[in-house]
Amino acid sequence: MEPKASCPTAAPLVERKFHVLVGVTGSVAALKSPLLVSKLLDIPGMWKSRSDPVLHIDLRRWADLLLVAPLDANTLGKVASGICDNLLTCVIRAWDHSKPLLFCPAMNTAMWEHPVTAQQVDQLKAFGYVEIPCVAKKLVCGDEGLGAMAEVGTIVDKVKEVLFQHSGFQQS
Repeated sequence: MEPKASCPTAAPLVERKFHVLVGVTGSVAALKSPLLVSKLLDIPGMWKSRSDPVLHIDLRRWADLLLVAPLDANTLGKVASGICDNLLTCVIRAWDHSKPLLFCPAMNTAMWEHPVTAQQVDQLKAFGYVEIPCVAKKLVCGDEGLGAMAEVGTIVDKVKEVLFQHSGFQQS
């Protein structure tokens, strides 16, 4: 009788399942990725099916409301253009439009006053998202003017209002 392996790494190659995470960057050599993955799947014991959750989809299902606070100029531009290149922008792109999405712009006054910013904010509103407007104050950079994120109390009050309005529950 053979002794049992005491750890998974001691198991014979064909009995053990391997999970290989392949990171791909922007190099032109990324063209070889499909072939590489195909060949990796030929290794005996290689994991062949996906069972892990798709995080941005699980998050959209889990949440009753999405609050983006602060929403910087970069992410504002991405969302308005439909770019989804990170977890947050993927969640936003996959967001269930029957649920509220609130956003709180926050950026330097010069960025806030750029004409494209108003277009991008209007685009988000056209998607049905709710803006919690920025406020004027002295910014961290020393400039004074619009662009600071709304006060925390204002944001919390708006979230409560929208949640209770959306859910039909009464606020206490």
